[in-house]
Amino acid sequence: MIQRIVRMEFRVEEIESFKALFVEIKDKIRAFEGCNSLKLLQDVDKPFIFFTYSVWDSELDLNNYRNSELFGKVWKATKSKFAGRAEAWSTNLLHEL
Repeated sequence: MIQRIVRMEFRVEEIESFKALFVEIKDKIRAFEGCNSLKLLQDVDKPFIFFTYSVWDSELDLNNYRNSELFGKVWKATKSKFAGRAEAWSTNLLHEL
């Protein structure tokens, strides 16, 4: 399984519209083949910073999503709200307690 973490920094005036966008599209992302989990996290001290945390069956499933029409639409709408460049990591889970 692949754990995907994406860090995004938004313009303050776009926070609420991003949250509304996420509510609108979260079920479609979660229903994408190979997606096992999807979470949206907000930084406690810097509320303009958000993270998505998703779990995918495989790198192939993640890449299929990243190359999909759905991702293209979601990323375009999300990116337009950024205050800074997004960062992303694909990781393997080594331990879970």
